[in-house]
This record gives sequence, structure tokens and C-alpha cells, in this order.
Amino acid sequence: MNVDGQDLQLRKQEELEVCLHHAKRGLKRLWRSRIKRMSQYSDFAFVYDELMNEVDYNGWVKYIEDIIDSEGVKVKNILELACGTGNLTIPLTKKNYDIAGIDISDEMLSVAREKAEKEGVELVLLQQDISELDFEISDLDCVLCACDGFNYITYDDDLENVFSKTYELLKKDGIFIFDISSFYKLANILGNNMYGENREDIAYMWQNYFDEEENLIEMELTFFIKDECGKFERFEEIHQQRAYTEDEIVDMLEKSGFKDIKYYGDFTFDKPSEESQRIFFVCKK
Repeated sequence: MNVDGQDLQLRKQEELEVCLHHAKRGLKRLWRSRIKRMSQYSDFAFVYDELMNEVDYNGWVKYIEDIIDSEGVKVKNILELACGTGNLTIPLTKKNYDIAGIDISDEMLSVAREKAEKEGVELVLLQQDISELDFEISDLDCVLCACDGFNYITYDDDLENVFSKTYELLKKDGIFIFDISSFYKLANILGNNMYGENREDIAYMWQNYFDEEENLIEMELTFFIKDECGKFERFEEIHQQRAYTEDEIVDMLEKSGFKDIKYYGDFTFDKPSEESQRIFFVCKK
């Protein structure tokens, strides 16, 4: 084979490798989208609060209000993204904020409505994928996304789209508050580890796999839930989260137009350490 023939063969091989790479990436994206839309928080919604009953949500609310106070802004209305079962939505409403909540899971929102009704709280809740955020009201004082909701958005362009739409929804000097599970937490604490617990009415196994190439953690959750007859029913779900660095998030926020970007580690007003597990971001329009 002459030199020109070798060059042509090499170019064809390179083109084939590029095509295979994009095809593989496209299939991964389709599968990840299917997981996100069809599996996450379906059965889990009805046991979520019981499994998270040790979380200090009042402490969360206090920290969020401390952030608002530290920024010197007046906040009356809040849009909460990925509001889940209303563990922050309800107490914030009780503090006289006008708040609307958005979540992809009908099941989670159903639990939130039941809880709100029991506590005599009226909630505005919308079922929507936050990666395709579409909210009619603008000039908002604050947009909030708590409890690592943004880690579930696994592609840069999707997260940038959320940030850009959030920017459009806020009034001038409106505040954007959110948190993520840190890269360190997803890669090293959860990582390729397995967890389990056996309670009286619920048992679960939680197996994690961290993909260092994609910076993705896949979490396989298996639940055994006791029914009214005392028998245990098995449910399975697959969750995926993306590990983002602080620099990646800041870069996306800057591209979306946000200013005064700050980030803190683990419910403090200090810079995150290398081992911080939760990173809070605060910025303004």
C-alpha cells in the first residue's frame, strides 16, 4: 500500500472512531434520559420521608434564610426546583413565603400534597422536568434548588439551560440558591460502595458504581417494604448523578449571566475544603 493509501485508510479509521464515539455517547444519553424519566423516585417516593427522617430540615430552612439575610435582599416569593415531598416547601410556606414547587415525580408531589393537607398548608406544585424548565411567572425574588437536585442533571448543556432559564425568571438582583453533592462525596464517599439497612417495616440495599470517565455515579436501590398483610414487597430503582467541580458550576453560572457568585461548604459560610460533601452556591442576576 502506498503512502496516500495508508493516509486514506488512517483517515477513514479516525472518522469511524469519531462516529462510534458519538453513537456510543448518544446511546448513553438516551439510556440516561430513560432512567431519569422512568425510574427515579417512583416507588422510592413513598418511603423517602421515612428513610430521610433524621435529616434536619429545620436546619436547612434556617441556613437558607441565613444566606438570604447575608445577601441583604428581600425575598417574598420563591420558586423551588426539585421540591420532592415538600420537606422545605412546607416549612418555607409556613414562614410566609409565597412559594411554588416543581418536581419531575408525580409520586413525590402526591406525597407533598398529602403532607401539606395534613398540616393545613396550601401549596402550588407543578409536575415538570427541571432540565426543561418552563415557568410562566417571572421577576422572582428567589429560585431555590436544595438537596442535590442538580446532580441529577447529567449533561453540561442541560444544566446550563436550567441556569439560563433561571436567570430569565429572576428579577434584577434576584437571588439563586442551590447545592450539589460534591465531587469528593460522589467519587470517594459513595463511590463504588454498598450500603444497607434493615428496619421494622423497610429494608434496603444500595449499590453504587462510579464511572471515572463520565464522572457519573449509578445507584442501584433495592427496597423491601412490608405491606398490610405483613409480607415484604420488593421494589428496584436506578438513580444516576453527575459529579461536578466547583469550577465547572461557576463557569456555567457566569455563562448564564449571573454575578456575585459565592460558594460555601457544608452549611457554613466558609470555602469548601477538599473533603466537603455538600457545596452551596449563591449568586444574583
